[in-house]
Amino acid sequence: MKIHTMKLTTLALAGLMLTGGTTGFVRTATAQEKDKKKSEQKTRPRTTGTTTAAPPLTTGAGNPVTVAGERLEPDDTSAPPRADVPEAMLANRRETLSEDEAAVVPYYNNFMASYRLGPEDVISITVFNLDRYSKAGITIPPDAVISHPLIPEGVFVGGKTTRQVADEITKKLDEYVIDPKVTVSLDKAQSAVFWVIGDVAQPGIRPMSRRLSVTEALALSGGVLDTGNKKKVMVMRRQANGFLQPTIIDVAAIEKGRMPDNYFLNPGDQIIVPGNRMKNVQKILSLLPVVSFFRIFTGGF
Repeated sequence: MKIHTMKLTTLALAGLMLTGGTTGFVRTATAQEKDKKKSEQKTRPRTTGTTTAAPPLTTGAGNPVTVAGERLEPDDTSAPPRADVPEAMLANRRETLSEDEAAVVPYYNNFMASYRLGPEDVISITVFNLDRYSKAGITIPPDAVISHPLIPEGVFVGGKTTRQVADEITKKLDEYVIDPKVTVSLDKAQSAVFWVIGDVAQPGIRPMSRRLSVTEALALSGGVLDTGNKKKVMVMRRQANGFLQPTIIDVAAIEKGRMPDNYFLNPGDQIIVPGNRMKNVQKILSLLPVVSFFRIFTGGF
């Protein structure tokens, strides 16, 4: 009986060992399969969700077509050229802008940069970080000497530019202020004038507050009359020797776009608009009443 019980116990233990070994083997195989899958995922190349870009649209002639809503900048060479805009226009767009800027900058800067101060001009003196030594709205007196709290003798500004006046004030303030920063600005130009005489609506002398061309000066004078000769407008400019040098300006050609409007006035220039044939005819017609009056006493011709 004891022998039979021992056999049963041995068989039970053998069954347990066999079952446990099989389970461990299955678990080991499952772990190996998981490790293999992980290694495959690491070595496999990753892909994104983007799609392949479609080739650009082209016309029948092979020219690329720009989709509506796209913007082509002047310097964007990577984008395809537009079919409705010439390539020359796109290439020269920025060059044209630069040329326009180069033409406008001298128009505004040249006159004021070389402007010479004179009586009746209004200037302002600014000393950086020292408001009590700054003065605004200074009207230059007839003797062209302006006053300053730290400069008892004053500063002569006649015939000088704002930069020259600022440099002179800086040197004189250097005795009282450490490293002064002085700026002189022109608030109102009154001393520079020009003359317009002849066949214009409003002849006379006018202040030159900015750079003016001949056509602009004539417009400020009310324009040329019907009796004025626009083809022979004369500009008289004073030379260093005191003589006036005449220059003929064809205003009629400028108005028709045949000539550039690039002749600018200097302070003191005189514009003379001569008469034309219509003026001569009007003179003759104005003499007819006088001739008729004399015919009364002479009994006719």
